[in-house]
Amino acid sequence: MKKLLYLITILSFIFGTEPSVAQVVPQIPASTLQAAREAAVTQNMPSSEVIRVGIGTQNFGTYQYKEITVFGTGDTQIYDNRLLIGNYPPNQEIKISYTNGMFNIYTEGNMFPERVEGPVQITSNFGLLGVTGLKRAGKQALYHGAFELAKNSNGTFNLVNMIEVEDYLKGVVPNEMPVHFGLEALKAQSVAARNYVLSPRVKSSPNYDVVDSVASQVYFGANTEKELSNQAVEETEGIVAIYNWDLILAQYSSTAGGYTESFANAFSDPKTKEFPSDDKPYLQARPDIIGQTPLNSEEAASAYYKSKPDAYDIRSPYFRWEREWSADELKNALETTLAAQSATGFVHPVFKKGDKLDDITELKVIRRGDSGKIIEMEVVTRSQKYKIFKELVVRRLLTKDGKALPSANVVFENNYDEEGNLLSVHAYGGGFGHGVGMSQYGAGFMGSEMHIPYEKILQHYYTGITLSTKPSIISSNSEQQSVTQHFYAKDKYAKVIVDNKFMVSKLIANINGKEYTFELNPNILKRNAEIDISKYIKKGKNTVIFYYPVDEGDKKALRLYVELVKKADSDYIW
Repeated sequence: MKKLLYLITILSFIFGTEPSVAQVVPQIPASTLQAAREAAVTQNMPSSEVIRVGIGTQNFGTYQYKEITVFGTGDTQIYDNRLLIGNYPPNQEIKISYTNGMFNIYTEGNMFPERVEGPVQITSNFGLLGVTGLKRAGKQALYHGAFELAKNSNGTFNLVNMIEVEDYLKGVVPNEMPVHFGLEALKAQSVAARNYVLSPRVKSSPNYDVVDSVASQVYFGANTEKELSNQAVEETEGIVAIYNWDLILAQYSSTAGGYTESFANAFSDPKTKEFPSDDKPYLQARPDIIGQTPLNSEEAASAYYKSKPDAYDIRSPYFRWEREWSADELKNALETTLAAQSATGFVHPVFKKGDKLDDITELKVIRRGDSGKIIEMEVVTRSQKYKIFKELVVRRLLTKDGKALPSANVVFENNYDEEGNLLSVHAYGGGFGHGVGMSQYGAGFMGSEMHIPYEKILQHYYTGITLSTKPSIISSNSEQQSVTQHFYAKDKYAKVIVDNKFMVSKLIANINGKEYTFELNPNILKRNAEIDISKYIKKGKNTVIFYYPVDEGDKKALRLYVELVKKADSDYIW
């Protein structure tokens, strides 16, 4: 119960930017700091960050509600803006509607509803929360944590699940990756999913951080958890992938087809829409097999995707695929999809709805990425050429029986009659999805059939990353004087990396209940310090609380993280 009540007290908590280091507060007495240390060690606080997940209706049709019926599998409590207003028995259905700016709470046997202004918070003591009639994966959806019904300005409310990150991931991982892919692949997926939810983002609603659908990550709650995927989450607890102090954008897709693509060649800039976008050094094109040359020519791409070379994701049903259109079939499809894809801004000239397409003479690839992925192509007709950019646009443009291409790793064979008229187009392709970052089928093969540990899987797909705790800042600011990090240590390896820009002389850390002081030996020529704490940690779950040494004075700070996996000598494995 304590933990659930604590969730209620931190409704305003949303992960994001750190408080400004320049903000100065008076130095606090050492006795007060010691008391705060002891409280932090003993208080029943969440073991990971708390996030806010928008829960959609069945089939995710909307995230806005006018009424809802909720229940708890244990004793259920309802709060009006954190004030307890009711306690209900297990499985008691509680109907809540929203009219004229007020929440109306109905329960069986009560003639008149409880009317409250809200926001309404709901917890279930020693139980899970559910919404009557809401199913996920064919089962009644159930959720850890707490619910909040948060108002919108249009007379509706959002259903928000406030939940610790590690519990959230247990409802994500088995729904983003098949559990039969094995423990190591599931661990890799856990880290990628943790990166996603902890990364700062522009939120689609001020009421929640992410949603429970493919628009964010598929989160189906506690009733879809699996023992093996829970183990994967627990044995990677607190671990994220970073590059140059920032959480990476841990892109993943089903099947790369044997060769991943660089971020810049697959995605446009989310703000400027520029394509290709700026590069991300950790999302680089990479073949599964050492020595495979780039596939950026027609000859190389054709040879590769018309064959089945060794690759990590060779077990995927989409490793290789083919499609074929007659000339008329292709023309009819393109008259619909050209208009739809013109709205993206990546079709030139614009093809408007109702426009007619002249006879097609060729599908022509202009430019490819290193994986052979189409960056730019042309639909050539007798009277016009239409340029198409970006892999998702290419996939959605070239539909077969109303379905988009599995990927843009595709080569075309244009077939003509004796007079040079186009008869048909045959496509040979490989992969499913955007093909950037981790291939899920590849990770499954590497883990279950090659017995490669999850960290090596991640180091293969994400170039030059560090596997660590989330970077944090401690300073004299009252909100930053300590930070708690929980993490799972696989091999009893842990090294604290400290950015000591302000030349602080020491770092104080409570490691699994014992306090240590580490000298930083500030050096104007060496900004970063490394502290090996391997001998102080244990295999399994660890808790470290870092404290800013307040006797260092104001206007100083330390940035730090715990490196938990040694850097790879080589990212290649095969």
